[in-house]
Amino acid sequence: MPTLRWTAADPPLPDTEAVVMASRLEVRSLTDVPRFLLRSLQAWKQVKGAPGALGASLAAEPLRRTFWTLSAWKDEQALHAYARAEPHRTIMKDLRPTMRRSVFTFWRAPAAGLSADWAQARHRLAEQERLDGAPGDTAAT
Repeated sequence: MPTLRWTAADPPLPDTEAVVMASRLEVRSLTDVPRFLLRSLQAWKQVKGAPGALGASLAAEPLRRTFWTLSAWKDEQALHAYARAEPHRTIMKDLRPTMRRSVFTFWRAPAAGLSADWAQARHRLAEQERLDGAPGDTAAT
């Protein structure tokens, strides 16, 4: 699985908590994979300079049409501001028709020493998918 390693952005303040977000994004067709990958790299570049971003990592399973994100943020406001900012906002809109399934989960963690914990992220995503009900076609929101 190709993975872009955890990249720290802004250093967190001591003794604070971060908002962590993980996502699993599945595209409908193998023909959608190159476009999704390219657009993901554009969003990745944006994360590295986004105010309040503490760190992020991306992983891809192109032959399974599945992409994973893991990011940490100073607070919910910083995460939402990133999602609404360009180019992420347009990327989400443009890719929506190509999406098959998307799962998102959020939790809080100590900000000090944050890194990509893919095992925890995948476990939390699987649990979120169980809570959301049987998997079906849902577009990214």
